[in-house]
Amino acid sequence: METFISFSNQSQGRDRIFRATQYACALAKYLLRNEAKRKELVKKLQFLESNMSSGRKLFRLGNTVNSIHAAKSTLHISDPILRFCLTFTNLNRALYFICDNVLWARSIGLIQDIDKERWSLNSTRFYFLSLVTNLTRDVYVIIQLMVQKSRERHFKQKMEQHLNESPDVACVIVPQLDAFLFLLLESLRNEPSVALDTVKNVCDLFIPLDKLGIYQTNAGVVGFCGLVSSILGILSVLRPGLKIKP
Repeated sequence: METFISFSNQSQGRDRIFRATQYACALAKYLLRNEAKRKELVKKLQFLESNMSSGRKLFRLGNTVNSIHAAKSTLHISDPILRFCLTFTNLNRALYFICDNVLWARSIGLIQDIDKERWSLNSTRFYFLSLVTNLTRDVYVIIQLMVQKSRERHFKQKMEQHLNESPDVACVIVPQLDAFLFLLLESLRNEPSVALDTVKNVCDLFIPLDKLGIYQTNAGVVGFCGLVSSILGILSVLRPGLKIKP
């Protein structure tokens, strides 16, 4: 109970719950779209989804400042690739939140003379760019972990033992691919935060890809991916050790 109270008291925690509810409604709405008897339920799900989206916009009002502050902090990272990826990600997130705030102000009537479609498109573009650089950071970290693991003497012995114990698999899949997958899994075994962040970013990527028309799927896929990434986000808040650093 204390864990839940601590989680729900955080604005980030409440946002994750709202986000999970929003995409769960989107997924359920898609699955029930052809059910004639469930039209009333679909309307309620659509209403709830809309309200969750509006509520999340309120939680994000101060995130622009947080992202700019985070970008300043990442400028001091010694690794040039990590420094670029994280700074670029935070700057794009700041621009995304600015667009999001403007769209929220328009939705409640504070601003009227703006092109909603254009601002929405720009918001999605900034979100997409932040995810791409985040995934680039994930891949870079994974490569570093794999290189480090491959140099360990104990791992080399474990690799040879694995290939010797499963010769049939090695012959069918190709030894190099089998060795690569084994190295990848062993590298991520002790770094679950990297695996979690990678899966989360891949899932999130389907959302802007669909909106921008780069890779169109359907509302069901978007809802499912959004729900999975939201659950992973909740786990990272509940267990800070699962949050990738830096």
